[in-house]
Amino acid sequence: MAARSSNSSSSKKKENLDRFIPNRSATNLDYAHHMLMEGRKSQENPPASSPSPSPSREAYRKHLAEALNMNETRILNFGNKPPAPVSSQQQGKPTKPKRSIPQTSERTLDAPDLVDDYYLNLLDWGSCNVLAIALGNTVYLWDASNRSTSELVTVDEEKGPIASVSWAPDGQRIAIGLTNSEVQLWLWDSTSKKLLRTLEGGHSSRVGSLAWMNDHILTTGGMDSLIINNDVRVRSHIVKTYRGHEHEVCGLKWSPSGHQLASGGNDNLLFIWDRPTASSNSRTQWAHRLDDHTSAVKALAWCPFQSNLLASGGGRNDKCIKFWNTQTGTRLNSVDTGSQVCSLLWNKNKNEKELLSSHGLTQNQLTLWEYPSMVKMAELTGHTSRVLFMAQSPDGCTVASAAADENLKFWNVFGDPKAAKPARKASPDLFSQVIR
Repeated sequence: MAARSSNSSSSKKKENLDRFIPNRSATNLDYAHHMLMEGRKSQENPPASSPSPSPSREAYRKHLAEALNMNETRILNFGNKPPAPVSSQQQGKPTKPKRSIPQTSERTLDAPDLVDDYYLNLLDWGSCNVLAIALGNTVYLWDASNRSTSELVTVDEEKGPIASVSWAPDGQRIAIGLTNSEVQLWLWDSTSKKLLRTLEGGHSSRVGSLAWMNDHILTTGGMDSLIINNDVRVRSHIVKTYRGHEHEVCGLKWSPSGHQLASGGNDNLLFIWDRPTASSNSRTQWAHRLDDHTSAVKALAWCPFQSNLLASGGGRNDKCIKFWNTQTGTRLNSVDTGSQVCSLLWNKNKNEKELLSSHGLTQNQLTLWEYPSMVKMAELTGHTSRVLFMAQSPDGCTVASAAADENLKFWNVFGDPKAAKPARKASPDLFSQVIR
């Protein structure tokens, strides 16, 4: 019973605490009652003329006000005029207008014999505005400045099909990875082409991924699970070997600073490697081994506006885009896209924080995401098979996509359509419809 009494007392205290009890110690009840009653009488029986107050009553009012230090005119009054409501435009900076994103490709070229293989990398756009694409055993070059196409090289059957292509930063040399484990290095300009050298002895099977650290260090990834740094200037070109993957290396990307290398493989693993120093051993230990993906990791993209931020995409059984702090190895976010992620590209314009992804089934689309909210800004459809490869023009405005439907499409996804120059009419020759 005592316990009940205690609980009851406690509950009453809580009820009292929850109630608002006004403090009337500073309230002039006499004056309030007088004003209330006089005001009501005046409303019910308005006098014909307002009589002047008696001297004794006026003296009493003044004396009462002085004693209570009252300023009756400030009851329920603001000291200053209340501020005007702030409009939505005044609350912050004006909302940035959304830019128009064309929903259709501005140009389509036929790309016959494009190998339908998720693990290869058959498209790259060089700094000299020339797009390279591998179709079967042949590499073709499409010069965006004059819309012309030329053949760079056709390899022998025992060496092909071609497994990867990658332009050097200078835009004049291009590396070609072959199925027979070789890597060819070609020199190209508008008037000539030349085979500079063939890198041999590093890999034992096809070389499906390539990445340049700088103008002379070429990193290669193979089906043999090896990653090799090759110095293309010297005879003994193998300078570093990275071991960690268990299956084919299908994604390679150096960070913009050149301090870290990201690699993805068919073993569902993502590795972050620190740039080796001159004093380090020929075999390099990884900085981070990341196993969050549940399918092959091919799509890799380093963020241009935030160092140490990497986006990675998983294959058919994963379907996720994940974001990483590569300094700490921490996963920052994961987004389920609903379909196989084949390729990733950031908008090079640092004022537009956007990421573009290409996908397989079911829509075979390109999706533009706003970062970091990962809200979909646009979905670009037109391909009828999975969009395996993407490449970005040197100015960052245009994206080329190559799909298993043997079409090469150009999208003005990152550019400003209003500022873009009108496309020239294609010349009525074979190269305006087909690459080869």
